[in-house]
Amino acid sequence: MGRLALVLAILAAACGGAPTAPARSSPPDVAASASATASPTLAPTPSPSPRPISAVLERIDPAKLNDHMVALASFGSRDPRHPNHAKAVAYLKEQLDAIPGVVVQSHRAAYNGVPLENILAIVDPLTAAPSNGWVMICAHYDSISKNSPGWNPATTAAPGADDNATGTAALLEYARVLAQERASLKQRIVLAFFDGEELFFKGSLAYLGSLDTPPPYAAVINIDMVGFNPLADRLDLIYYTNASASLRDLTMATNDRYQIGVSPLVPQLATSGATILDAAPFGLAGIPAVALVQRYGENDATFPGNYTFHTVNDTPDKITNKRLWLKAAKLTLATALELAR
Repeated sequence: MGRLALVLAILAAACGGAPTAPARSSPPDVAASASATASPTLAPTPSPSPRPISAVLERIDPAKLNDHMVALASFGSRDPRHPNHAKAVAYLKEQLDAIPGVVVQSHRAAYNGVPLENILAIVDPLTAAPSNGWVMICAHYDSISKNSPGWNPATTAAPGADDNATGTAALLEYARVLAQERASLKQRIVLAFFDGEELFFKGSLAYLGSLDTPPPYAAVINIDMVGFNPLADRLDLIYYTNASASLRDLTMATNDRYQIGVSPLVPQLATSGATILDAAPFGLAGIPAVALVQRYGENDATFPGNYTFHTVNDTPDKITNKRLWLKAAKLTLATALELAR
């Protein structure tokens, strides 16, 4: 059994069952945009100069982030066992399909009879994308309210505004922004909207299991639950094994290079495969993976603890630090662009 297969088997056993994955396949390359044949007597039109990463970050629109978060929370629940989960799927696909230059695919799996649907938004360079070295930015769009009294996943509200409509909204903004930056990309960026994270990352684990060996990804950056902290602009930077150390260091350097201002940015080594974040399966399989998140920090002068996530009270009014949310969105995108350009 290969290393990746062994890791996946251990993860699946630890989490209570193996996911159902389709036949192994990789997303198809996206063809370059068609253009008219130039006259041989004319000089070729030069490619536009790449927009500096600092300028790309300024194109993230806080109002659009907020609109997406509110819309996602308005469905009541995005738990895959709740009927309104389908409304979230439809919303994500509608938003992504409206962006020229973004290819949208679905990856379906199941866990204990519960259907899961991962949504992949692929942004390629204008030239043919390489077959490996891809960069993933991921967030889970499902929600849960298991800490609420009388919880029933099929009927109880789970608005999930912070966990994780904040990260999902950021991915939607990345799709809009990156679609206009394809000329500057040298590498494929995949925006992965994962399902079933609240079931112990079953959607991301199933997707990893569907990939060829070795997987085509060089890095995975996870943004999860980044809108709450009334005390400080703190984020925890979770990383997995020494294979993720270089990506951890790049993320920290990027925060400084572009003066994004996440402070403190606290690196934390994930010490257990049960860490409920979509970066976990990739990191434990040896793919460099990090997660930006607020909830894994100890309560201290920079973090008060969050007691509304996983409850019916994780509503838009609980997003108490939109400045931090925007910084998290910028740091995630800047790190991905450092890798993809």
